[in-house]
Amino acid sequence: MDFALNDEQKMLVATVRRFIAEHLRPLEDEVEARGQLDPQQAQDLLQRSRALGLYGMNMPAGVGGGGLSHLDRILCEEQFGHTTDILIRRAFGNVYEPLLHCRDAQRERWLLPAVAGERTCAIAITEPGAGSDAQGIRTQAREQPDGSWLLQGAKHFISDAQWSDFFLVSARTGEREISMFMVDKGLPGFTLGKDQSMMGLRGTPHMELFFDDVRLEPQALLGQRGQGFKLAMGALNVVRLAQVGARAVGKASHVCERMLGWAQERRQFGSPIGDFQMVQQMLADSVIEINAARWMVYHAAWMLDQGLDAREPIAMVKVHAAETLGRVVDRAVQVFGGMGYCRDLPIERYYRDARIYRIFDGTSEIHRGVIARSALRKGAALFDPAA
Repeated sequence: MDFALNDEQKMLVATVRRFIAEHLRPLEDEVEARGQLDPQQAQDLLQRSRALGLYGMNMPAGVGGGGLSHLDRILCEEQFGHTTDILIRRAFGNVYEPLLHCRDAQRERWLLPAVAGERTCAIAITEPGAGSDAQGIRTQAREQPDGSWLLQGAKHFISDAQWSDFFLVSARTGEREISMFMVDKGLPGFTLGKDQSMMGLRGTPHMELFFDDVRLEPQALLGQRGQGFKLAMGALNVVRLAQVGARAVGKASHVCERMLGWAQERRQFGSPIGDFQMVQQMLADSVIEINAARWMVYHAAWMLDQGLDAREPIAMVKVHAAETLGRVVDRAVQVFGGMGYCRDLPIERYYRDARIYRIFDGTSEIHRGVIARSALRKGAALFDPAA
């Protein structure tokens, strides 16, 4: 395993970093203040990103995507962590891997337009009674004699719902069977509920979805009947590594860089506060933990590129990277002092945005349970490569 970046990877990282600095960061304060992104600005970001080949980078080149390896994608996702969620979504897309199961006419209607940025997709799994327990969903799809389906139920906390043209919806198609459907916005019986306002992630809508006997044509079924839970877990596994793990590392790095600058500039008792040992300990611990989390992320991505089962390493990444981000940004508030708690600086925003990382896509507690059960079953093989 060699994680030294080659020239192409360095160029990719530099391109993404430059795009964020030039086009996204100038919009962050406006999004935070207004709680939304102007549609024309969103369209402009999309066009600029597509022109550079930065949209849908996670998808294969054969369907119009960037064709990146898992590790190369992770390098980009780490840079995404340096900016605001809604800007990432509009500039780089949020094209979910289950769409690769589209076949024939489905490809033209849902997959290819999503990869091209012509149609936006959101994934709808979470329900009021089914968060980390994705198998606990109650939304149902009943097959009709003509092969169509009637969708009944509700989802909530659906990120990007306001911007999305269609949704990947998990629904029960039997007592012990979950399937996934592509559901276009605007179908009769499909309504959007309220935007569930969050403590952080300003500008990203998290909405309720309601399905009142929404009729779906047969080709709305994604993949095979009963394959929905597998598709959902496959999607979430990648999300946990890329959009949680890698972005958490990137956000923690961004915060740590600001913390270091402040420790050098801010003076108390005649000295930079970076000279004080207690501040130095917070800086050192942050640097150590960020590096540890990054190598965990890279290793899990490398495993995926080798075709290995990375479910347990990704669960470890989800816990460690999310909690590392939380500790780093908490230290940053402490180092910045009163200014870290003040809205004149973005530190308090980072603090609010970081808190959700320990919750979404499976709480830290759920993943710790997964890791512990695997350790009890597999023993030292889970932490000793020579075992």
